[in-house]
Amino acid sequence: MKEITLSDLRQIAMWSKPDLWEAANEAGHETPKVYLHWTAGSYQGLFDDYHINITDEGRIYASTEDLAEVLAHTWRRNTGGVGVAICGCYDATTWDLGSAPPTLAQIEAMAQAVAVLCEELGLPIKKACVLTHGEAADIEDGDTAGYGYDDAYGPKNGCEKWDLEYLGTPESPAYHPYATDGSRGGDVLRGKAIYWRNKWRADAERALPE
Repeated sequence: MKEITLSDLRQIAMWSKPDLWEAANEAGHETPKVYLHWTAGSYQGLFDDYHINITDEGRIYASTEDLAEVLAHTWRRNTGGVGVAICGCYDATTWDLGSAPPTLAQIEAMAQAVAVLCEELGLPIKKACVLTHGEAADIEDGDTAGYGYDDAYGPKNGCEKWDLEYLGTPESPAYHPYATDGSRGGDVLRGKAIYWRNKWRADAERALPE
């Protein structure tokens, strides 16, 4: 496991892009996917099930320099999928995120990582390509390649996996998988990723010589 910067992540994504797209297409997916998780461990516990781990301080660690490497992060979705996880939430419940809830630093770092990955992999920042594990478990992107809706196992179907369904912040205060007001964890994280992408693009344009 190696600590990396966002610039490092950008380079890793650039190197991985051709193989990741090929793997996703061969598995029946229109695009690669980015899956957002928590580790259900401690703030400092790193797991090689995920390509990217983010500690409580917002520090980013890569378990591999090949995002096309198939890891064990999301059931039946690992081929062509990038797993990004915040470290923590080991005792989280649907009514209390426990003693290691997502920190603000982790949330922003995850959003920034998503922005970098989508920019370099050529993906739009929307649910069709960027999902929490809970959203993926309920097949909210409509992508049933390799399995069907009868296999759903997220918050709306038994709640076996519900990673990041809510974040415990003012923007996403409570478990509510049927919310349509943008307060679900995935909605907040995608919104923040869009913010960072747009900010960096604007900053880059301002930096261009006149």
